Amino acid sequence: MRKLPLEGIRIIDSTYIFAMPYACGIMTDLGAEVIKIEGPAHFDPIRLSGAFADNAPDHDAWNRSGGFNQINRGKRSLTLDLSKEEGREALKELIKVSDVLVENYTPRVMRRWGLDYSNLVKIKPDIIMVSNTGYGHGDGPWSLYPAQATTQEATHGLGHITGYHNDIPSKAGHSYVDFLACWSALLGIASALRHRNKTGKGQWVDIGMYQLGCYWTSEYITDYIANGNLGKRMGNRHPQRAPQGCYPCAGDEQWCVISVGDDAEWAALCTAMGVPEMTAHPRFATLQGRIKHHDELDALITPWTKERDRYDVMERLQAAGVPAAPVYDARDCNLDPHLWKRGYLEKVVCPPDRKLGTRVFMGRPWQLSKTSVKITGPAPRLGEHNEAVLKDLLGFEEDRVGELEDEGILGTVPQNARRSPAVRQPDEDVRNGVFAYYDPDYKEKLNI
Repeated sequence: MRKLPLEGIRIIDSTYIFAMPYACGIMTDLGAEVIKIEGPAHFDPIRLSGAFADNAPDHDAWNRSGGFNQINRGKRSLTLDLSKEEGREALKELIKVSDVLVENYTPRVMRRWGLDYSNLVKIKPDIIMVSNTGYGHGDGPWSLYPAQATTQEATHGLGHITGYHNDIPSKAGHSYVDFLACWSALLGIASALRHRNKTGKGQWVDIGMYQLGCYWTSEYITDYIANGNLGKRMGNRHPQRAPQGCYPCAGDEQWCVISVGDDAEWAALCTAMGVPEMTAHPRFATLQGRIKHHDELDALITPWTKERDRYDVMERLQAAGVPAAPVYDARDCNLDPHLWKRGYLEKVVCPPDRKLGTRVFMGRPWQLSKTSVKITGPAPRLGEHNEAVLKDLLGFEEDRVGELEDEGILGTVPQNARRSPAVRQPDEDVRNGVFAYYDPDYKEKLNI
């Protein structure tokens, strides 16, 4: 076994929701010690959102959220009320013995607390600081605005090009830009650590999620700069491929994607569908013609796909040399043998006192040939490592820890948590449109 890439690196994770918590969770897989900081009255909202293990919030719902345990896996938990001077002083002591501080407050917050980068280097000269904000630090007119990934999809232009033709703008999945920020933070931290190894100096990684969104729409921005063209919504279509679309297959909500890139693939599609004569049809013989008459092509393809299973469509067309694939839902992904073979899905056995049992977590979309990287465990309970961090790592005396507890700076139960969420009835959620369906045999199928 080789040493894990981030073994010996201590990271302070003072972040919330998705982007940076997920980045820090992946770094625990890589061997980093990650200490998550939350306030007893300002804990990570993901602790009380989404689905709970076995659909049972139980007496400590804030420790049982599936999303929270996935994103924050392997971390230690320290609660500190950073709005109070005593909490900030404890954080400063932790900074002195850490390598990286990750935060996602608006720029004014860290400055107000005296914890911006210019002050951090006075505490620890080689510290690496990562700031993730909506619009970045600096003098930009939007820099002080709070932001979230959903609203940013509008401001960086993604909404303008996502959706169906002549319809309203649409979101791109779930908190799309948050995950772009996650991957970017990992690269930024790796680069900063390498810089520190070479020079002995830390640095500040300043991420603006707004710019990430623009970066991932760059082809449209470039097209406007070069040609004056404004992108438009085109649903599942493509400006240089036709036909391309998501077509209904036999069964309820069963779909298959087909994408034709050239005349040879078009001829192969026509042959597979049993209409070879359509290859030379005047309206469809060229790419330009197929793009212009795409609605007619959809009307031709849809009856053929609707009579067939989505895998049958895929296999017939792939055998003919036409790109095609079924549309997976959550169950398909969890049961996909290739994802399991690749090690992307991992079974994590949680400690018995957590009452979470064995859970399936998503791993990483890459492998290291020389190093075995695994998820080390679920997310920590709120404040689970308060004493271990303060006493063992920082050397705080018992009396000082007790004072912090008495003053509400530490805690293991949220101070302002609403009552535990009610147990949700899956069948009712299906009727209300929250879920497409509920599979009561999911544990047996996942072999847990």
